[in-house]
Amino acid sequence: MSKIEVDAITEQSGSTLTVGGGASKTVVADATTVTLGRCGGTVSLASGATQSGFGRTGTVDWQTSSIKTSTFTAANGEGYFANTSGGAFNMNLPAGVAGAIVSVADYTQSFQTNNLTIVPNGTDKIAGINATAPLDTKGQSATFVFVDATEGWINTSDSTSAIAGTVPFIVASVSGACNTLVTAPCCANAKVATFTGPGTFTVCSAATDVTRNEISYMIVAGGGSSGGGETAGGGGAGGFREVKSPLTPYTASPLDGYSTPGNRVTVTAQAYSIAVGSGGATPSGSPTYVVGNSGNVSSFAGIISAGGGGGGAFTSSPGYAGRSGGSGGGGTGLSGAGGAGGAGNTPPVTPPQGQNGGQGSGTPGNPQGSGGGGGAGASAPAAGTGGGNGGNGVTTNINGSPVARAGGGGGGTYGPSPIGSGGSGGGGTGGRASPNSDGAAGTVNTGGGGGSEGGPGSSAGRAGGSGIVIIRYKFQ
Repeated sequence: MSKIEVDAITEQSGSTLTVGGGASKTVVADATTVTLGRCGGTVSLASGATQSGFGRTGTVDWQTSSIKTSTFTAANGEGYFANTSGGAFNMNLPAGVAGAIVSVADYTQSFQTNNLTIVPNGTDKIAGINATAPLDTKGQSATFVFVDATEGWINTSDSTSAIAGTVPFIVASVSGACNTLVTAPCCANAKVATFTGPGTFTVCSAATDVTRNEISYMIVAGGGSSGGGETAGGGGAGGFREVKSPLTPYTASPLDGYSTPGNRVTVTAQAYSIAVGSGGATPSGSPTYVVGNSGNVSSFAGIISAGGGGGGAFTSSPGYAGRSGGSGGGGTGLSGAGGAGGAGNTPPVTPPQGQNGGQGSGTPGNPQGSGGGGGAGASAPAAGTGGGNGGNGVTTNINGSPVARAGGGGGGTYGPSPIGSGGSGGGGTGGRASPNSDGAAGTVNTGGGGGSEGGPGSSAGRAGGSGIVIIRYKFQ
């Protein structure tokens, strides 16, 4: 056997130095220390080549090109992503050999619904027991190492909390004529969507942390119109409903309903239709004795505010009383006993969305004042020798500044007695017959009730004000 001894091999030409004779040949490097590569270099296995004798480092090669969706048998040194969204299945472990390692991870965060069951091979054990082991926690991953025949496969790494990318806050848009979406002037982390007419509030993406998807809102329905004709009652205010979420603090009205869980709204990524109720129209047949029309409902995400009740009229059909509604309409001023005010908070909700209309007044042969419509914050007082005042509305800063809404319409009077004032929050002022003065309609987008007229059969009723919907949410 020939033997050549050298202390260095130096490359003579080109960029590749080949050591060895090719197929079926073996190159042996026999020394106490063998160094492959150089600082900054790369040592690679040729395509299709395998390694042996180096041992594993406690990790696996993750099989990203083959997501498992049904029962399979794992191989030593491999990690798998299991998709159980379509149903539960098994991962069969390979035959146990000391040092063997297998890993698996929940691909679709569905192990809690459809388990992945780990099945040992033959008489092999998992943590000392020859039985299957379920992975049943959302986002779970596990690594198993085979130690010996006594304990078998031992889980050396178990994660039961998935780390995922998150959408931090709500992203939304609005549609519909004249509806707006702005940053709240009072605070830079809140958006305010204002709907003065029907439209759509679209949540383009909701926060991954669902607690950040709770929104604040104010929903005001259309106010009722006053009745037509002599000493007709003032219109009731539209129903007023509000919830202030702690995520976007502001000064809310006394009617904040957050303490009642059923009032709270947590949005998801979808389109929400917004209804904004119109005010009750001038009653058909005015200027004759016609009971006022109730306002129309406003709504968002299943929360509904009822329209204000129309004011009563000097007629027997359907009667002298105001209509019920979000707030009740005022009763008619009569020769004798006055008409009753309509009931507020109809249908009932908590906190109440409105209050009762005022009682009309009168003495035999001398009709006096009609009752004012109820407001969201107060019932209308009974009329005295003049028209009754409309009930006051309530004030909220939901859009960044204090604004009163949902005031009742004022009552009218037959003679020179004082007319009823409209309630704060858009209620129209009442009128009188002598000297003649016209009542006022409820203010647009406040839900205010229409003010009464006082003339004997010659005065038309006044329309209620339209409603409004405001949504406030955290966006950063």
